[in-house]
Amino acid sequence: MTIPLVTPAPEADAARLRGLRRMQAVALGLLAFAAVVYLLTLGEDGFLGFVNAGAEASMVGAMADWFAVTALFRHPLGLPIPHTALVPRRKDELGKGLQDFVAENFLQEAIIRDRVAAAEVTRRVATWVSQPANAQRVVDEVRDVAVVGLSKVKDEHIVELVEAILVPRFAEEPIAPILGSFVTEAVADDLHHGLVDLALGEMYDWLVENPQTFTEVLSERAPWWAPQRLNEAVTQRLHTEAVRWLADIRADPHHHARAALDSMLAQLGQDLLTDPDTQARAEALKMRLLEHPQFAATAISLWTALRNALQSALQDPSGLLVERAREELVRAGERIRADDAMRARIDQLVSDVAVFVVARYGAELTTVITHTIERWDGKEAARKIELHVGRDLQFIRINGTIVGGLVGVLIHAVSVLVR
Repeated sequence: MTIPLVTPAPEADAARLRGLRRMQAVALGLLAFAAVVYLLTLGEDGFLGFVNAGAEASMVGAMADWFAVTALFRHPLGLPIPHTALVPRRKDELGKGLQDFVAENFLQEAIIRDRVAAAEVTRRVATWVSQPANAQRVVDEVRDVAVVGLSKVKDEHIVELVEAILVPRFAEEPIAPILGSFVTEAVADDLHHGLVDLALGEMYDWLVENPQTFTEVLSERAPWWAPQRLNEAVTQRLHTEAVRWLADIRADPHHHARAALDSMLAQLGQDLLTDPDTQARAEALKMRLLEHPQFAATAISLWTALRNALQSALQDPSGLLVERAREELVRAGERIRADDAMRARIDQLVSDVAVFVVARYGAELTTVITHTIERWDGKEAARKIELHVGRDLQFIRINGTIVGGLVGVLIHAVSVLVR
């Protein structure tokens, strides 16, 4: 199937056509002038003989070059002369040649790296983005796209992601080595102390604020035969000691209870890494969590909360998130612009990416040329190409007329000398 060429600017084509017609008129005018001079000097000798010879050769050169230029785009005078109308008949071969030319002369690694280096992409982008107004423009564009993107993600998409992708992947991945490494590293770096302090604080506050609940829980486990007053005294004493014990642990970073907890966590980390029974229990716990119906609902709740928070922050043009993003963008642009070494590294990365893209997709890119040209209508393609280059080709006809006349005068001079 053939398709017409897309004309993005009809006014431009109209201007090209006017320029082509003017140059054709000039070339035709020179041919007509040569013909008139030839007729007026026909049969003359002497100086006029030289003029007649030059005019005759000018007509020959003009006609030959007219034929050559016209034969590129159509059959001269409509006659099906062999090797004419080359563009309509051989547009596919011309497209393949153009594809090879682009691939061989433009999509080479050395050329790409040279052009990327000459473009100074990193410096230009850094200079542009370091201007607050430009940085704000970038942030606004990203903000609008992010808000629209977040609104397009529905709850059912999250459910599908969790159930079809994440849960099967988590089920296949052994959890014990991951947990073991995390616990071991956390204990070694004392990362768990903050969590322990938080738990101790919450437990202490709860005991202080809920002594009655503590007493009731312990009273349920008291012997039935023990006197009520004795049970109350014991539970109150236990409550007091529990509060005091937690207060001591909170106040003493080196408390033996903390050391015992560190030892227990370290042992748990080692068991998760080396003990098959502990690993099996961890895997069983993981599967119970993944198979629980609440798992997907929890994921949706987390996503909804995160999405709402992000949308609220992004929709506020003067909010902290937008303002911070703009400031960081300006700061990054200034830092890159001032740091030659960083700029060189980024330029190298951009160059590597460009080379990778061309190496991987260059063939597909150049194939677009042949595929597009193959679908063009031959006559329409010839007309379009002639509009773009036909005006310059008329200079061939003009030069042929002039050069032909000079050669004709020279040949006539040689003939006179020989005679």
